Amino acid sequence: MRTSLTNNVIIAEIETAGAELKSIKKGGKEYMWCADPAFWNRTSPVLFPFVGAVADGKYRVGGHEYPMGQHGFARDMEFELEEKADDCAVFSLTSNETTLSKYPFDFKLTISYKLDGDSIIVGWTVENTGKDDMPFAIGAHPAFNCELSSEGTLKGNSVVLKTDKDVLTVRKFHDPLAANETYELTLKNDKSFEVDEHTFDGGAIILENSQVSGASIKNAEGDVFVEMTFDAPLLGIWSPVGKNAPFICLEPWYGRADAEGFSGELKDRDFEQLLNPGDSFDAEYRVSFK
Repeated sequence: MRTSLTNNVIIAEIETAGAELKSIKKGGKEYMWCADPAFWNRTSPVLFPFVGAVADGKYRVGGHEYPMGQHGFARDMEFELEEKADDCAVFSLTSNETTLSKYPFDFKLTISYKLDGDSIIVGWTVENTGKDDMPFAIGAHPAFNCELSSEGTLKGNSVVLKTDKDVLTVRKFHDPLAANETYELTLKNDKSFEVDEHTFDGGAIILENSQVSGASIKNAEGDVFVEMTFDAPLLGIWSPVGKNAPFICLEPWYGRADAEGFSGELKDRDFEQLLNPGDSFDAEYRVSFK
């Protein structure tokens, strides 16, 4: 079921399937990717309770192994629409027999969408409703439409990062796992880097350790058309390898794919979050459309 929100500036549409943001329109312009499976069949999935893949397709809790696919399972589940107003909506997913067979923790995940002028604020609340400490990760994966060059590539677009650094450390990515090595990304004077058909040949650009607190996409004319702010410790920047897809994803994460060779317990995963019984985790990010 699709739910529409509006505040007379922007119109948003969210599916109860995955509580996924599917459309943002302003002045008749669509900003979100259309999920064309020729490039990528999703628009803005929530990544929970895993961000990225686990080594060898399995993870460990208390010495027991569990299989898990990339990015967890919430994106493929039906959420309940708990609240709805003209400009906001709240969706929830509660653990059940299906989730417990994959992830042995009781939880409630709440996702909220709130329109504010030319922006949408996406909020997450994760509650540990069980009796054990609960390790988890959560992240966003929104894809924003970009104009391609006359050659049919992303060349001409730029990503601008909110940072006080001129050189950033990037975690290398050996799909589907994080590599145990890094490289340096040198930014231009306006804290940007240019994008072309080879930018994502190595997969996602992964920025760790709160090096940035926001990211924007700028078109070939030099105009910023999407601007995101967040408090997450990681940002992934991605477009499909070798497809010249007409979109770029800006992905704030609280968690990350396993590093190559990792074989520890789930709670010891890099950047993993941990909730005590009865506690909750709250986070949000804002996206503005120009």
